[in-house]
Amino acid sequence: MSKRPPKSLKVRKGAKPTSEIDARSYSAFVSDLKRKIAEARHRAGLSMNRELILLYWNIGRDILARQEREGWGAKIIDRLADDLGRAFPEMTGLSARNLKYMRALAEAWPDAEFVQQVVALLPWGHNVRLLEQILIKHDHNRPRRRSSGTLGR
Repeated sequence: MSKRPPKSLKVRKGAKPTSEIDARSYSAFVSDLKRKIAEARHRAGLSMNRELILLYWNIGRDILARQEREGWGAKIIDRLADDLGRAFPEMTGLSARNLKYMRALAEAWPDAEFVQQVVALLPWGHNVRLLEQILIKHDHNRPRRRSSGTLGR
């Protein structure tokens, strides 16, 4: 009694067995799939970055609006960081320092369309560097990175 090969190894009618596959054709096929996967991953990363920057801008805008409307001081950012950190423990980027940058982002670029078309194309680290330069140049009382890597006031 002969054993039948498992289904996954069966050769379909009209198909060439694996040993007869043209190596160049197969190699080109695998290369094409790798390219498509890499491109899709890149697009997904860009999309995720854009959404994150827009989220950060919205958070910053909301903080600004509440501070102006409710008269909240700078300490509210520390409290927000604690509360958001507890609500989203797996999420990085919700520190008091980052919330201050989010506020500065919304203050520096209040136009939502500009943020969507230009600012959201840059990674968060690049936006932070731009903000640091703007803050250092224009207002020494705003949060900025000290040489030790911490924010000053």
